[in-house]
Amino acid sequence: MPRQFSPLEAEHTPDAVAARIGAERRFGYIRDFVYGSIDGCVTTFAIVSGVVGAELSSGVIIVLGLANLLADGFSMAVSNYLGTKADRQVVGRARAIEEAHVERIPEGEREEIREIFRLKGFEGDLLERVVDVVTSDRRLWIDTMLREEWGLALEGPSPVKAGLVTFGAFVLLGTVPLAPFLIQPAAEDVAAVFAVSCVLTALAFFGIGAWKSMFGTGRWLRSGIETLLMGGGAAVVAYAVGSLLKNLA
Repeated sequence: MPRQFSPLEAEHTPDAVAARIGAERRFGYIRDFVYGSIDGCVTTFAIVSGVVGAELSSGVIIVLGLANLLADGFSMAVSNYLGTKADRQVVGRARAIEEAHVERIPEGEREEIREIFRLKGFEGDLLERVVDVVTSDRRLWIDTMLREEWGLALEGPSPVKAGLVTFGAFVLLGTVPLAPFLIQPAAEDVAAVFAVSCVLTALAFFGIGAWKSMFGTGRWLRSGIETLLMGGGAAVVAYAVGSLLKNLA
């Protein structure tokens, strides 16, 4: 009877390993979503809190909140797009430099490869064979230098997708603090609507924190509470400033 592999063992058979390592790499955008969602929720709720603290009307909350939601969300998306694109440009510049070095001083670059693998524990004839194999393939040679000498990741997420995910998350979660005011734009009891906004925003903060813990090693409860406290802290500061400066409005 053929041996029955456990799911973990099945993932590490030679065929499974070859298929997984050789497959096209896909990049996640969890960081971009968390980055956009937390910032969207924090900044919008801070604006709501500040306006309520200044005892202004629901109309002011809606105008400032929506303006921030779209303008700041777009700004963050553009910043993330440009930052991600810059990372790719750094790799391109480093590749051009290493291409020139290999062309002009190949023996010096071979020595760098030798030192890289010597520090990994290779020595003697085995070390020389590794150097010969790596330097026989120009693409592999350059890629190895970029990873080992420059410490660069050769592949990365799409700048456009990173920017879009950031903007979408910012608007989606940033709408939560505004939702009660959008539903009741003419509410006279702003404090009551604000109380609903606080509850919804607290749940959003906690949910974001708990959700992101699924992709790390932290506990969901601790991560949720941590995010809740950070977001709540920003709101408290904004509310306090609004209260102090309300006579200027």
